[in-house]
Amino acid sequence: MVTVALSTPAETKPKPIAPVFPFLDLQAQFQSIRDEVMDAIATTMQSQRFIFGPEVQNLESEIAKYVGCKFAIACASGSDALLLALMALGVGPGDEVITTPFTFVATAGSIARLGAIPVFVDIDPVTYNLDPREVAKALTLNTRAMIPVHLYGLSAEMKPLLEIANAEDIDIIEDAAQALGASWQGQKAGDIGRVGCFSFFPSKNLGGAGDGGIMTTNDADLADRLRLLRVHGSRSKYHCEILGVNSRLDALQAAILRVKLPHLETWTERRRANAERYRALFSEMKLNDHVILPTEPAGTRHVYNQFVIRVLERDELREHLMQSGIPTEVYYPEPLHRQPAFSHLGGVFPEAERASREVLALPIYPELTEAQQTRVVSTIAEFYTRN
Repeated sequence: MVTVALSTPAETKPKPIAPVFPFLDLQAQFQSIRDEVMDAIATTMQSQRFIFGPEVQNLESEIAKYVGCKFAIACASGSDALLLALMALGVGPGDEVITTPFTFVATAGSIARLGAIPVFVDIDPVTYNLDPREVAKALTLNTRAMIPVHLYGLSAEMKPLLEIANAEDIDIIEDAAQALGASWQGQKAGDIGRVGCFSFFPSKNLGGAGDGGIMTTNDADLADRLRLLRVHGSRSKYHCEILGVNSRLDALQAAILRVKLPHLETWTERRRANAERYRALFSEMKLNDHVILPTEPAGTRHVYNQFVIRVLERDELREHLMQSGIPTEVYYPEPLHRQPAFSHLGGVFPEAERASREVLALPIYPELTEAQQTRVVSTIAEFYTRN
Protein backbone atom coordinates (compact mmCIF):
# COMPACT_ATOMS: atom_id res chain seq x y z
CA MET A 1 0.00 0.00 0.00
CA VAL A 2 1.39 3.36 -1.02
CA THR A 3 0.87 6.29 1.32
CA VAL A 4 0.53 9.64 -0.36
CA ALA A 5 1.36 12.70 1.69
CA LEU A 6 -1.14 15.46 1.09
CA SER A 7 0.36 18.94 1.00
CA THR A 8 -1.52 21.86 2.52
CA PRO A 9 -1.76 24.88 0.31
CA ALA A 10 0.41 27.73 1.55
CA GLU A 11 -1.45 30.56 3.20
CA THR A 12 -1.94 33.47 0.87
CA LYS A 13 -2.81 37.02 1.79
CA PRO A 14 -6.22 38.09 0.57
CA LYS A 15 -5.96 40.46 -2.36
CA PRO A 16 -6.76 44.06 -1.44
CA ILE A 17 -9.99 45.34 -2.88
CA ALA A 18 -9.91 48.38 -5.15
CA PRO A 19 -9.98 51.65 -3.17
CA VAL A 20 -13.48 53.07 -2.81
CA PHE A 21 -12.00 56.54 -3.38
CA PRO A 22 -8.47 57.70 -4.25
CA PHE A 23 -5.77 58.69 -1.77
CA LEU A 24 -5.42 61.93 -3.75
CA ASP A 25 -8.07 62.96 -6.27
CA LEU A 26 -6.34 65.15 -8.86
CA GLN A 27 -9.20 64.58 -11.28
CA ALA A 28 -11.65 66.33 -8.94
CA GLN A 29 -9.36 69.34 -8.67
CA PHE A 30 -8.83 69.49 -12.43
CA GLN A 31 -12.55 69.37 -13.20
CA SER A 32 -13.14 72.42 -10.99
CA ILE A 33 -10.66 74.54 -12.99
CA ARG A 34 -10.62 72.69 -16.31
CA ASP A 35 -11.55 75.61 -18.56
CA GLU A 36 -9.00 77.97 -16.98
CA VAL A 37 -6.23 75.38 -17.29
CA MET A 38 -7.04 74.52 -20.89
CA ASP A 39 -7.15 78.21 -21.83
CA ALA A 40 -3.73 78.77 -20.21
CA ILE A 41 -2.27 75.80 -22.08
CA ALA A 42 -3.76 76.97 -25.38
CA THR A 43 -2.40 80.50 -24.89
CA THR A 44 1.10 79.17 -24.17
CA MET A 45 0.96 76.83 -27.15
CA GLN A 46 -0.17 79.67 -29.37
CA SER A 47 2.76 81.82 -28.20
CA GLN A 48 5.27 78.98 -28.78
CA ARG A 49 7.38 80.44 -25.95
CA PHE A 50 8.27 77.47 -23.77
CA ILE A 51 11.52 78.51 -22.06
CA PHE A 52 11.27 81.33 -19.50
CA GLY A 53 9.22 84.26 -20.85
CA PRO A 54 6.31 86.10 -19.21
CA GLU A 55 4.56 83.05 -17.72
CA VAL A 56 7.62 82.08 -15.68
CA GLN A 57 8.42 85.67 -14.71
CA ASN A 58 4.84 86.32 -13.59
CA LEU A 59 4.73 83.10 -11.58
CA GLU A 60 7.97 84.08 -9.84
CA SER A 61 6.53 87.48 -8.90
CA GLU A 62 3.27 85.94 -7.68
CA ILE A 63 4.98 83.28 -5.55
CA ALA A 64 7.33 85.88 -4.03
CA LYS A 65 4.30 88.00 -3.11
CA TYR A 66 2.46 84.98 -1.67
CA VAL A 67 5.42 83.87 0.45
CA GLY A 68 6.18 87.47 1.47
CA CYS A 69 9.78 87.57 0.27
CA LYS A 70 11.60 89.71 -2.27
CA PHE A 71 12.64 87.13 -4.86
CA ALA A 72 11.47 83.80 -6.26
CA ILE A 73 13.50 81.84 -8.81
CA ALA A 74 11.76 78.99 -10.65
CA CYS A 75 13.55 75.76 -11.53
CA ALA A 76 12.84 72.27 -12.85
CA SER A 77 12.02 70.46 -9.59
CA GLY A 78 12.02 70.66 -5.82
CA SER A 79 15.11 68.43 -5.80
CA ASP A 80 16.92 70.89 -8.07
CA ALA A 81 15.83 73.75 -5.81
CA LEU A 82 17.75 72.16 -2.92
CA LEU A 83 20.77 71.41 -5.10
CA LEU A 84 20.89 74.94 -6.54
CA ALA A 85 20.51 76.50 -3.09
CA LEU A 86 23.49 74.55 -1.79
CA MET A 87 25.53 75.42 -4.89
CA ALA A 88 24.69 79.10 -4.57
CA LEU A 89 25.82 79.10 -0.94
CA GLY A 90 29.14 77.53 -1.91
CA VAL A 91 28.64 74.17 -0.21
CA GLY A 92 31.10 71.64 -1.58
CA PRO A 93 33.33 68.63 -0.87
CA GLY A 94 34.00 68.00 2.81
CA ASP A 95 31.43 70.50 4.06
CA GLU A 96 28.87 69.19 6.54
CA VAL A 97 25.16 69.95 6.26
CA ILE A 98 22.86 69.01 9.13
CA THR A 99 19.48 67.56 8.22
CA THR A 100 16.92 64.92 9.14
CA PRO A 101 16.96 61.23 8.19
CA PHE A 102 13.13 61.23 8.22
CA THR A 103 12.45 62.82 4.85
CA PHE A 104 12.39 62.15 1.12
CA VAL A 105 15.75 61.15 -0.35
CA ALA A 106 16.19 64.46 -2.24
CA THR A 107 16.95 66.37 0.97
CA ALA A 108 20.12 64.46 1.74
CA GLY A 109 20.79 63.50 -1.88
CA SER A 110 21.28 67.14 -2.88
CA ILE A 111 24.00 67.44 -0.21
CA ALA A 112 25.79 64.24 -1.20
CA ARG A 113 25.74 65.08 -4.92
CA LEU A 114 28.02 68.06 -4.21
CA GLY A 115 30.52 65.94 -2.31
CA ALA A 116 29.34 67.41 0.97
CA ILE A 117 28.40 65.26 3.96
CA PRO A 118 24.82 64.89 5.18
CA VAL A 119 24.91 64.93 8.98
CA PHE A 120 21.72 63.35 10.25
CA VAL A 121 20.20 64.29 13.57
CA ASP A 122 17.10 62.81 15.16
CA ILE A 123 13.59 64.24 14.99
CA ASP A 124 11.16 65.56 17.55
CA PRO A 125 8.70 62.66 18.09
CA VAL A 126 5.69 65.00 18.17
CA THR A 127 6.29 67.19 15.10
CA TYR A 128 8.57 64.78 13.14
CA ASN A 129 10.77 67.80 12.36
CA LEU A 130 14.41 68.40 13.32
CA ASP A 131 15.03 68.34 17.07
CA PRO A 132 16.99 71.56 17.79
CA ARG A 133 18.70 69.96 20.82
CA GLU A 134 20.16 67.29 18.56
CA VAL A 135 21.23 69.91 16.01
CA ALA A 136 23.27 71.72 18.67
CA LYS A 137 25.11 68.47 19.50
CA ALA A 138 25.98 67.79 15.86
CA LEU A 139 27.82 71.06 15.13
CA THR A 140 31.49 70.87 14.12
CA LEU A 141 34.00 73.24 12.57
CA ASN A 142 32.98 71.82 9.16
CA THR A 143 29.26 72.61 9.51
CA ARG A 144 28.29 74.95 6.65
CA ALA A 145 24.50 74.77 6.64
CA MET A 146 21.41 73.01 7.90
CA ILE A 147 18.29 71.90 6.05
CA PRO A 148 15.23 71.69 8.27
CA VAL A 149 12.29 70.00 6.53
CA HIS A 150 8.81 71.40 7.17
CA LEU A 151 7.43 67.89 7.08
CA TYR A 152 3.84 67.14 6.04
CA GLY A 153 3.10 70.89 5.87
CA LEU A 154 4.12 71.85 9.44
CA SER A 155 6.93 74.33 9.98
CA ALA A 156 9.94 73.18 11.96
CA GLU A 157 10.55 74.95 15.28
CA MET A 158 12.64 77.74 13.78
CA LYS A 159 13.53 79.96 16.78
CA PRO A 160 16.26 77.70 18.24
CA LEU A 161 17.48 76.78 14.74
CA LEU A 162 17.85 80.46 13.83
CA GLU A 163 19.69 81.10 17.10
CA ILE A 164 22.12 78.28 16.33
CA ALA A 165 22.60 79.48 12.74
CA ASN A 166 23.27 83.06 13.82
CA ALA A 167 25.65 82.05 16.61
CA GLU A 168 27.61 79.65 14.40
CA ASP A 169 27.40 81.67 11.17
CA ILE A 170 25.80 78.87 9.16
CA ASP A 171 23.04 79.09 6.57
CA ILE A 172 19.54 77.67 6.83
CA ILE A 173 17.97 76.22 3.69
CA GLU A 174 14.28 75.49 4.27
CA ASP A 175 13.05 72.32 2.61
CA ALA A 176 9.48 73.56 2.26
CA ALA A 177 8.54 71.13 -0.53
CA GLN A 178 5.37 70.13 1.35
CA ALA A 179 4.73 73.46 3.04
CA LEU A 180 3.71 76.23 0.64
CA GLY A 181 1.45 78.47 2.73
CA ALA A 182 2.59 77.10 6.10
CA SER A 183 3.79 79.64 8.63
CA TRP A 184 5.75 80.00 11.86
CA GLN A 185 5.13 82.98 14.14
CA GLY A 186 3.47 84.87 11.28
CA GLN A 187 6.29 84.23 8.78
CA LYS A 188 5.56 81.96 5.87
CA ALA A 189 7.75 78.98 5.11
CA GLY A 190 10.38 80.04 2.59
CA ASP A 191 10.75 83.50 4.15
CA ILE A 192 12.63 82.41 7.28
CA GLY A 193 16.03 81.01 6.23
CA ARG A 194 18.52 82.16 3.57
CA VAL A 195 16.70 80.16 0.89
CA GLY A 196 13.34 78.40 0.76
CA CYS A 197 12.90 75.42 -1.57
CA PHE A 198 9.49 74.34 -2.88
CA SER A 199 8.23 71.54 -5.11
CA PHE A 200 5.41 71.65 -7.64
CA PHE A 201 5.19 67.86 -7.94
CA PRO A 202 1.53 66.99 -8.68
CA SER A 203 0.85 65.70 -5.14
CA LYS A 204 1.84 68.98 -3.50
CA ASN A 205 -0.75 71.52 -2.31
CA LEU A 206 0.17 73.58 -5.38
CA GLY A 207 0.98 70.91 -7.94
CA GLY A 208 1.79 71.18 -11.61
CA ALA A 209 1.31 68.76 -14.49
CA GLY A 210 4.74 67.26 -13.92
CA ASP A 211 7.92 68.30 -12.15
CA GLY A 212 8.72 71.85 -11.13
CA GLY A 213 10.19 73.84 -8.27
CA ILE A 214 10.98 77.30 -7.00
CA MET A 215 13.43 78.97 -4.60
CA THR A 216 12.68 82.02 -2.46
CA THR A 217 15.07 84.47 -0.81
CA ASN A 218 15.41 88.06 0.39
CA ASP A 219 19.06 88.29 -0.69
CA ALA A 220 19.45 90.05 -4.06
CA ASP A 221 22.96 88.71 -4.70
CA LEU A 222 21.90 85.18 -3.85
CA ALA A 223 18.85 85.46 -6.12
CA ASP A 224 21.10 86.58 -8.96
CA ARG A 225 23.43 83.63 -8.40
CA LEU A 226 20.49 81.19 -8.35
CA ARG A 227 19.25 82.57 -11.67
CA LEU A 228 22.73 82.15 -13.12
CA LEU A 229 23.19 78.59 -11.82
CA ARG A 230 19.85 77.31 -13.16
CA VAL A 231 20.86 78.07 -16.77
CA HIS A 232 24.35 76.59 -17.16
CA GLY A 233 25.97 79.55 -15.39
CA SER A 234 25.33 81.78 -18.40
CA ARG A 235 23.86 85.28 -18.62
CA SER A 236 24.34 85.53 -22.35
CA LYS A 237 24.24 82.93 -25.09
CA TYR A 238 27.32 80.69 -25.32
CA HIS A 239 29.15 82.58 -22.55
CA CYS A 240 29.53 80.56 -19.32
CA GLU A 241 30.58 82.51 -16.18
CA ILE A 242 30.38 79.66 -13.65
CA LEU A 243 29.54 75.97 -13.79
CA GLY A 244 25.78 75.63 -13.47
CA VAL A 245 23.07 73.16 -14.48
CA ASN A 246 20.05 73.06 -16.78
CA SER A 247 17.11 73.52 -14.42
CA ARG A 248 14.44 75.71 -15.99
CA LEU A 249 10.72 75.62 -15.27
CA ASP A 250 8.74 75.15 -18.49
CA ALA A 251 6.39 77.96 -19.44
CA LEU A 252 3.55 75.43 -19.76
CA GLN A 253 4.04 74.42 -16.12
CA ALA A 254 4.19 78.06 -15.06
CA ALA A 255 0.94 78.81 -16.91
CA ILE A 256 -0.86 75.94 -15.18
CA LEU A 257 0.53 76.89 -11.77
CA ARG A 258 -0.57 80.50 -12.25
CA VAL A 259 -4.14 79.29 -12.79
CA LYS A 260 -3.96 77.23 -9.59
CA LEU A 261 -2.23 79.74 -7.31
CA PRO A 262 -5.30 81.98 -6.72
CA HIS A 263 -7.17 78.86 -5.51
CA LEU A 264 -4.43 77.76 -3.11
CA GLU A 265 -5.75 79.49 0.01
CA THR A 266 -9.24 78.05 -0.50
CA TRP A 267 -7.79 74.57 -1.00
CA THR A 268 -5.58 74.98 2.07
CA GLU A 269 -8.52 76.00 4.24
CA ARG A 270 -10.42 72.94 3.03
CA ARG A 271 -7.47 70.74 4.00
CA ARG A 272 -7.42 72.39 7.42
CA ALA A 273 -11.18 71.91 7.79
CA ASN A 274 -10.78 68.23 6.87
CA ALA A 275 -8.07 67.92 9.54
CA GLU A 276 -10.44 69.36 12.15
CA ARG A 277 -13.20 67.00 11.02
CA TYR A 278 -10.82 64.06 11.43
CA ARG A 279 -10.03 65.23 14.96
CA ALA A 280 -13.73 65.44 15.80
CA LEU A 281 -14.42 61.99 14.31
CA PHE A 282 -11.53 60.33 16.15
CA SER A 283 -12.76 61.86 19.40
CA GLU A 284 -16.41 60.95 18.73
CA MET A 285 -15.46 57.33 18.01
CA LYS A 286 -13.28 57.23 21.16
CA LEU A 287 -10.06 56.41 19.32
CA ASN A 288 -7.75 58.90 21.03
CA ASP A 289 -6.30 56.18 23.27
CA HIS A 290 -5.21 54.21 20.22
CA VAL A 291 -4.29 56.88 17.66
CA ILE A 292 -1.92 59.85 17.94
CA LEU A 293 -3.13 62.69 15.71
CA PRO A 294 -1.03 65.42 14.04
CA THR A 295 -0.09 68.39 16.18
CA GLU A 296 -0.26 72.09 15.36
CA PRO A 297 1.91 73.97 17.88
CA ALA A 298 0.93 77.49 18.94
CA GLY A 299 2.10 80.09 16.45
CA THR A 300 2.18 77.70 13.49
CA ARG A 301 -0.12 77.16 10.55
CA HIS A 302 -0.20 73.58 9.32
CA VAL A 303 -1.20 73.21 5.64
CA TYR A 304 -1.70 69.42 5.79
CA ASN A 305 0.01 68.25 2.65
CA GLN A 306 -0.41 65.00 4.56
CA PHE A 307 -2.59 64.07 7.56
CA VAL A 308 -0.38 61.58 9.37
CA ILE A 309 -1.56 59.53 12.33
CA ARG A 310 0.63 57.36 14.49
CA VAL A 311 -0.30 53.88 15.76
CA LEU A 312 1.67 51.00 17.26
CA GLU A 313 -0.12 48.48 15.00
CA ARG A 314 0.54 50.45 11.80
CA ASP A 315 1.05 47.56 9.39
CA GLU A 316 -1.92 45.56 10.70
CA LEU A 317 -4.17 48.62 10.60
CA ARG A 318 -3.02 49.50 7.10
CA GLU A 319 -3.80 45.96 5.93
CA HIS A 320 -7.27 46.19 7.47
CA LEU A 321 -7.90 49.52 5.73
CA MET A 322 -6.62 48.14 2.42
CA GLN A 323 -8.98 45.16 2.69
CA SER A 324 -11.81 47.63 3.30
CA GLY A 325 -10.96 49.74 0.24
CA ILE A 326 -9.49 52.66 2.21
CA PRO A 327 -6.31 54.08 0.62
CA THR A 328 -3.34 55.05 2.79
CA GLU A 329 0.35 55.86 2.32
CA VAL A 330 3.46 55.67 4.49
CA TYR A 331 5.77 58.69 4.56
CA TYR A 332 8.41 57.34 5.14
CA PRO A 333 8.83 53.57 5.66
CA GLU A 334 12.63 53.65 6.00
CA PRO A 335 14.73 56.51 7.37
CA LEU A 336 17.59 57.59 5.13
CA HIS A 337 20.41 56.36 7.40
CA ARG A 338 19.06 52.81 7.05
CA GLN A 339 19.08 52.92 3.23
CA PRO A 340 22.01 51.60 1.17
CA ALA A 341 22.85 54.98 -0.38
CA PHE A 342 23.50 56.51 3.05
CA SER A 343 24.32 53.52 5.24
CA HIS A 344 28.03 54.40 5.20
CA LEU A 345 27.24 57.47 7.28
CA GLY A 346 26.17 55.32 10.22
CA GLY A 347 24.28 56.62 13.20
CA VAL A 348 21.33 55.53 15.30
CA PHE A 349 18.25 57.74 15.36
CA PRO A 350 15.62 56.03 17.48
CA GLU A 351 12.83 58.57 17.02
CA ALA A 352 13.14 58.54 13.22
CA GLU A 353 13.25 54.73 13.24
CA ARG A 354 10.22 54.48 15.51
CA ALA A 355 8.26 56.98 13.41
CA SER A 356 8.99 54.99 10.25
CA ARG A 357 7.31 51.96 11.88
CA GLU A 358 4.27 53.84 13.20
CA VAL A 359 3.18 56.65 10.85
CA LEU A 360 0.27 56.32 8.45
CA ALA A 361 -1.08 59.01 6.11
CA LEU A 362 -4.83 59.24 5.55
CA PRO A 363 -6.51 61.03 2.60
CA ILE A 364 -6.74 64.80 3.24
CA TYR A 365 -7.17 66.46 -0.17
CA PRO A 366 -9.53 69.48 -0.41
CA GLU A 367 -12.30 67.65 -2.27
CA LEU A 368 -12.53 64.83 0.32
CA THR A 369 -16.11 64.59 1.58
CA GLU A 370 -17.44 64.24 5.12
CA ALA A 371 -18.89 60.84 4.20
CA GLN A 372 -15.49 59.64 2.97
CA GLN A 373 -13.77 60.83 6.14
CA THR A 374 -16.41 59.17 8.29
CA ARG A 375 -15.82 55.92 6.41
CA VAL A 376 -12.05 56.17 7.02
CA VAL A 377 -12.41 56.71 10.77
CA SER A 378 -15.24 54.18 11.26
CA THR A 379 -13.07 51.55 9.51
CA ILE A 380 -10.23 52.36 11.91
CA ALA A 381 -12.69 52.07 14.82
CA GLU A 382 -13.79 48.69 13.48
CA PHE A 383 -10.17 47.49 13.55
CA TYR A 384 -9.74 48.40 17.23
CA THR A 385 -13.13 46.94 18.16
CA ARG A 386 -12.12 43.62 16.59
CA ASN A 387 -8.67 43.63 18.14
